[in-house]
Amino acid sequence: MKLPFAAAVWAAVVVFAAILGIRLGYTSARFGVALLVASALFAFELFLAAPSVLGKVQELFGGRAGTIAPLVLIAILVYSFCVTGDWRLGLIGAAYAVLPALLLARSAGRPPGTWEDYAAALLIWLPVEFRWMYRIFPYPQELTHTLTILMALGTGVAAFVVLRRLDDVGYAVEWRRGFGWNVAVHFIVFVCIAVPLGIKIGFLTFDPTLARLHALSALGVAAGITLFTAWPEEFLFRGILQNLLSRSLKNRWASLAVASAIFGLSHIFHSPYPNWKYVLLATVAGLFYGHAWMKTGSLLPGALVHALVDISWHVVFR
Repeated sequence: MKLPFAAAVWAAVVVFAAILGIRLGYTSARFGVALLVASALFAFELFLAAPSVLGKVQELFGGRAGTIAPLVLIAILVYSFCVTGDWRLGLIGAAYAVLPALLLARSAGRPPGTWEDYAAALLIWLPVEFRWMYRIFPYPQELTHTLTILMALGTGVAAFVVLRRLDDVGYAVEWRRGFGWNVAVHFIVFVCIAVPLGIKIGFLTFDPTLARLHALSALGVAAGITLFTAWPEEFLFRGILQNLLSRSLKNRWASLAVASAIFGLSHIFHSPYPNWKYVLLATVAGLFYGHAWMKTGSLLPGALVHALVDISWHVVFR
């Protein structure tokens, strides 16, 4: 992905969000600021996934901790002071954006897999997993999840990709030979396993909604799942967690199994709690997403498989 294409995707998503917000009745300055913050954080996610841009940023900022984390920090502070007016939430968001980078700065020059690496990953993941950080972005409600995920992803990319320079994350949207086959095989084999299993245990019910989806809404659902669910989760669980575990355990298959189990357990809080059926299927899914990352060294194939699974679930099953 080159910068002009990334800019075109960014502009299309921002315009779509603006039109949707206006149609929902959001016309105040507060919504404008919230959309501006979301747009800035989305640009951070998308533009750094362009290999040429990421290379330039790494070359420009190097390993200095205080250079890029403030970009996420500024967005959070602008939102807190201009949208909610709650300085306490702003301070919590500021701490969230800065602490992982400070932890990783302690690991400079050491091989990946230090306790600081895992602590930083937990600091990024757990506050979102338990929905503590959702309180920072209460307005508009339709953007709460998106803003939270973008904040977490921006914090993670700044800390692990730009500052820590963690190798083999694969944070790049680039299409290489064999990627199409990789995506197709992982998706088809997973469907052949997960659909019968999901129906057997009562987790899935066949209930196609394709006929009730308009083309524009279907496109919005697909883009939202890909950009704000599949890509961020693949970055965390494969690019960071499985990556670190492979170095600590010295075995990529063991790291695949452990990371997939943790990915599965992260779904236990979905209603009805404890949702062990979801844990089982998500663990199986994690094996396929993680294997796609192992085989290609890129987050893109696994993220596309992940997105296809989630989209299929939304439009074919209940």
